Parts: sequence; structure tokens; C-alpha cells
Amino acid sequence: MSSSAPVAPSKDKLNVLSFTGKNKILHLGWMAFFLTFFVWFNHAPFLSAIGETLNLSKDQVKTLLILNVALTIPARVIIGMLTDRFGPRIVYTAILAIGAIPCFTFAFAQDYNTLALSRFLLGFVGAGFVVGIRLMSDWFPTNELGTAEGIYGGWGNFGSAAAALLLPTIAIGAAAVFGGDEGWRYATATSGVVMAIYSIIFYKMARNTPKGATYFKPKKSGAMMVTSSGDFWLMMVFKLPMYLALALLAWKLSPDGVSLLSQSSVTMVYIGLAILYVYEFISSYRFNKEVFTTPVPVAHRYDFKQVGILNILYFATFGSELAVVSMLPLFYQETFSLSIVMAGVLASSYAFMNLMSRPGGGWLSDKFGRKITLLILTAGLAIGYLLMGFLDSTWPLALALLITMFCSFFVQAGEGAVFAVIPLIKRSMTGQFAGMTGAYGNVGSVVYLTVLSLVSYQVFFFVIAATAVAGFFALFLLKEPEGIIIEEMPDGTFAEIQVSHR
Repeated sequence: MSSSAPVAPSKDKLNVLSFTGKNKILHLGWMAFFLTFFVWFNHAPFLSAIGETLNLSKDQVKTLLILNVALTIPARVIIGMLTDRFGPRIVYTAILAIGAIPCFTFAFAQDYNTLALSRFLLGFVGAGFVVGIRLMSDWFPTNELGTAEGIYGGWGNFGSAAAALLLPTIAIGAAAVFGGDEGWRYATATSGVVMAIYSIIFYKMARNTPKGATYFKPKKSGAMMVTSSGDFWLMMVFKLPMYLALALLAWKLSPDGVSLLSQSSVTMVYIGLAILYVYEFISSYRFNKEVFTTPVPVAHRYDFKQVGILNILYFATFGSELAVVSMLPLFYQETFSLSIVMAGVLASSYAFMNLMSRPGGGWLSDKFGRKITLLILTAGLAIGYLLMGFLDSTWPLALALLITMFCSFFVQAGEGAVFAVIPLIKRSMTGQFAGMTGAYGNVGSVVYLTVLSLVSYQVFFFVIAATAVAGFFALFLLKEPEGIIIEEMPDGTFAEIQVSHR
């Protein structure tokens, strides 16, 4: 095996007060993610107002929450592959620009069908997250990567809190200027305008890699590469829940749910999903058939079990965050009899913690190790959701707020710790791994929000706590990333990349 060293990332230190070099890329990345999240959850503060405007039932309103996260499941997988193939600059620009279209149609929808379809299509912007994960991995060394990924994810995730804080005020101002009770339409449309403008800024200022560095691409493209026959079967097992989550959504839209789709249409969706899974199975087998007959060289190997465990953890962490961010304003409004504005402000405390907690999870992983950090944080989030399950109107509002912030710290720090591991499995496939693990976050949100539509708020929180416990035990199978990652260069030589958590 020949060896050549990759061009090292720029040597300037990670500094959030700097806007040059890799720090400029960090700021461009988190701002792009911030705006996609801001637009993705621009409906959350207005659920009751939207329901009143279009005369929606509570079940229809809750279904909007599920629709909002459903498309992100396949989108994150596809966007991950496109990012590895074409680079973050082009892909993120496209997401920012195209995502503004369904934002506008949602803002001015006049019936539930248009509202629901627009919300479903807006799930596309949630796939932007995986683009930035790949971007950060190519700009930051391993000893800063967890922190950089945490800042990117945490400050970007704060977009949902910013939406809860700012959009109600914009809506009130718009209603005062234009009259009527539909200020929410102007507020949500404004968020789409800002995101579209930023797509131009990002395209002009971002770069895929530092000058002179190599942009690693997968050796093959078209499907996810595995490096053993056992990993192939494990990958296909982990692909299945993504299809089942979409089937769950179809059931929710059936006559047994909100009757948005006819039973014959739902049956066709089930058949289509089954055909797609079989097609993906066959395509993945053809793509990886050599692993059944020929041992894969050490330079190309990775352990898919690592990805699978991180999928489970992201199901519980980001999946629960998406679900809770969607329902928390309504939970506070109904449980404590608050106004829309006050409920939005208090609910924003959950996502507000992203500013420090997700970067903190990445920093702890860089400092003390990936596995031990994940174990502690997963245990903490299980306890946090258990406590939230006991909240009701008899609790002091201040205590409820503290418990919400306690829980959100462990959830978001756990997310940061998960993505401190992802780029260290195999760098050239970071986009694909981030896409699949990110999709599992949306699988979790679909499952949790479906549970919410069937049970009380308290049971909803208890269910999340139970899945966190399952993730905690799965963590004992995770291997701490150590030593050297060997990556193939475009010229066929190999580069050794040092992995360290200190």
C-alpha cells in the first residue's frame, strides 16, 4: 500500500469570534442550518391560529406535525449521497433556494390539502443538516471536529427557538399593518424570503475544502458501500424502519386517521413502499456483491455496526427534539392556559439550550472520549423525559421550565456527541452516514408524533424515556474511535488520518 498525506486543514484555531478561514466556513454553515430550521418550524408557534383560520380539527393539526418531518427521512439519505458526490456548496445552495417555494405555498394556503402538501414538502429543508456535517469534517481536524460539529448543529438548531420567539411578534406587527387575524401568513412567508436571499450569499462565500486540500469522494457512488456480508444484512435491517415510518404516516392519513387519503390510495402507498424497499435491496446487493465473494482490503473497511448504534441514539435524541419542538408551544398553552406569545417564549427554552448544549456535547467528546460521553448524556436524557412525563397544571410554571431546560441539555448534547463520531468512521462516506443517521432522527420524530396523536402528553414523554434507555444499552456495543483512518486518494494512493479524542 502506497501512502501519501492529505493536505491538512488550515492551521488557524477554532475561534467563534473569527470570520476568516475555517471559522468563516463554520459561521456560513451554522447560519445556513439556522435558516433551514427556522423555516422548517415556522408553523410551530401558530398551530392554534392556523387551526382557527382554516377550521381544522385537533387531529388535523397534529397530523401537520407528522407531515412536517416525514419527507426528511428519504431526503437526508439522498442529500447525503449528493453531498459526497457534488460537494456541500452546490447542494446547500439548492436546498436553501428551492425550500423557499413550499414555504410560500404554506403561508398562503386556503385549504387543508394545500396546507398539508406544503408542510410535507417543507420537510426537504430539514435535510440541509447533513450537508454541513460533511462541510465541517473537511475543514476541521479531529481534535476540534466534535466541537465544530456541535457549534454547527447547536447554533443551527436554535433556528426553531428563534422562530418561536420572533415569528409571533412579526405576525402581530403584520396584523396591525394589514389588518385581519392572519398575521401568521406574513410571518411564515418572510422566513422563506430570508432563506432564499441567503442561498445567494452562501453560494458566493462558501468553499467545499481549504485551498489545496483534497475533497474525498466515495470510491463508488449509487448506494451505500459496506465492507462485509454481515454488514450488508445489518444495513438492510436498518433501512427497513425508514420505510415503516413512511407507512406509519400513510396510515395516519388514511380513513382510520384524518382521512386525507382514501383507503385505496393508502394501499397503493404501502405497495409502493414495499416495491421501493425491494428495489433498494437489489440495488444495494448489486453495488456490494463483491463482499460476498472477495475479502475487502483493510484500507477500505469500516464497521457498519457503529453506524447502526448511532442511528438508534439519534432516533432518541434528535427524533425526540423534533417531536417536542413541534408540540411544546401547544403543550404549554393547553397545560398552563397561556397566550400564544407566552407559550412560544417558554417553549423556546427547549431549543434555546442548543446554543451551548450541542457544542458542549461535541466538546466533551473531543475532551473525554466519544463513548463515555454518550453513555452519560443518554442516561441524562432518559431521566429528563421521565421528569417531563410527570408535568401537569399543578406544577409551578418555573419548575416546569427548569425541567424542560434540564431535559433539553442532555438531548442536544447527545446529538452533538453522536455527530462527533460520525466523521471518524470513514471520512469519504461522512455525507452518507450523516444522511442515514439524520434520517433516523426523523424516523424517531414520526414515531413519537404518531404516539402523541394517540395518547396523552404524559405518556408521550414516558415513551421517549423508554427508547432512550434502549439506546443506553446499545451503546455498550459501540467502539471508541481510535488510531488511524485510512482513506483512498483520488490518484489511487492512500492517506493515513490520525484519530484522537484529545
